[in-house]
Amino acid sequence: MNSTLKHIELIDRIDQLIRLQATGTPLQLAHKLGISKAKLYRTLHTMRALKAPLEYDNGIQSFVYYETVGFTVGFFSKERINRKSRLV
Repeated sequence: MNSTLKHIELIDRIDQLIRLQATGTPLQLAHKLGISKAKLYRTLHTMRALKAPLEYDNGIQSFVYYETVGFTVGFFSKERINRKSRLV
């Protein structure tokens, strides 16, 4: 599989765990994902470069978003986008 696609899938999985407030510590998260801690930090850096408002919460020992955001990668028909914008 294409490495770009793998990277997007990794970001998507991290996003899911952040939303569930279930990342655990950075070491636990790297283990859950089957990646090194260094790769985790590079991926988190990429997410921040993409404007992900993430931080680590020591109280719950999980990464969290400090603002409500959405993450979507892919192509959608214009009809689907127009329907969504009318619902908001």
